[in-house]
Amino acid sequence: MTTPVSASEQSWKGWLTSDRPQSRLQARCGRIYNIWQRFAENRLALAGLAILIALLFVAAFADVLAPHSPVQGDLRYARLLPPGSDGYLLGTDDQGRDILSRLIHGSRLTLFVVALVAIIAAPVGLIVGTIAGYAGGWVDGVLMRITDIFLAFPKLVLALALVAALGPGIENAVLAIAITSWPPYARIARAETLTFRNSDFIAAVQLMGASPLRIVLSHIVPLCLSSVIVRVTLDMAGIILTAAGLGFLGLGAQPPLPEWGAMIASGRRFILDQWWVAAMPGFAILIVSLGFNLLGDGLRDALDPKEAGQ
Repeated sequence: MTTPVSASEQSWKGWLTSDRPQSRLQARCGRIYNIWQRFAENRLALAGLAILIALLFVAAFADVLAPHSPVQGDLRYARLLPPGSDGYLLGTDDQGRDILSRLIHGSRLTLFVVALVAIIAAPVGLIVGTIAGYAGGWVDGVLMRITDIFLAFPKLVLALALVAALGPGIENAVLAIAITSWPPYARIARAETLTFRNSDFIAAVQLMGASPLRIVLSHIVPLCLSSVIVRVTLDMAGIILTAAGLGFLGLGAQPPLPEWGAMIASGRRFILDQWWVAAMPGFAILIVSLGFNLLGDGLRDALDPKEAGQ
C-alpha cells in the first residue's frame, strides 16, 4: 500500500526535479535534491551520517550527557571499577575517573581536531592544486615538487617531527596534522583543473576579459569542490587516528584532557586485567572512524559525475 502524496509535495518535487529550471536557485536546489536522493539509497552511507550526527550531538551537549566529571575522580572508592559498577556504565580508570564521561567530553577534542585540520588543509591544497593546474609551466613544476616533498614523508612521522619541534599540545598537533594533510588535496585539485583548463566555457570566460585569479577562484575551484569534499571526508578517519597516535605518544592533548589516544596510552598498563580502560576509547575511535569512512563512500557515489549523468 503506497502513501498518498499531497499536491504541495508533488509541486515541490516537480519544482526540484524540473528539467528546465527557471532560476539559478532552482537549479542549485534541484542538484542538491538529486545528490541527496542518490545518497539516501545507500544504507551504509546513512549509517555513517547517523554516527556523525550522534557525535555532533554528544559533543554539543557533553556537559549535560556526562554523568561525572571528566577530569576529577575518586581514588579511594572508584579506582579501576569494571563496567556497570556503582553507576559507572563503562567503568573507571586508574585515577577513579568515569570513562564514559571522558569519552563524551573527548568527542569535543576529536571534532576540534577534525574541523581545524579540514579548515586549514583542504583550502590550502585546493588553492595550490588549482593554481598549479591552471598556470602550468614552471609554476606547476615548483608547486608539484613541493607537494612531492611532503608526500615523500610518512604522514605520522612528519607530524611527530613537527610536534616535537613545536612542543606538545593539542594546537600544535592540529597544526602538524594540517601541514602533513594538504598534499593529496593539491593532487586531486590539479588533476581536476587539467580536465577543465582547456574547456570551451573557460575559453569563453577568458575572452570576456576575466583575470586568471578570477577564473581560478570563481570557475575552477567550485568544479573541484566535490572531489575535495569526498577526499576530506574519507581522510577524517586517518586524521582521527593520527591525532590519537600523537596523543598516545604524549605529544597531543596533555593530561588531564580526555583525549582518546591519551586514554588508550594510560590504559595500556592494565590491558590484561582491566581491559576496559584502553578498550573503551579504542572502540570509540573505531566507531567514529567507521562512520566517516561510510559517509565518505556514500558522498563519493552521490557526487560522482558519471552516476549523476545516468
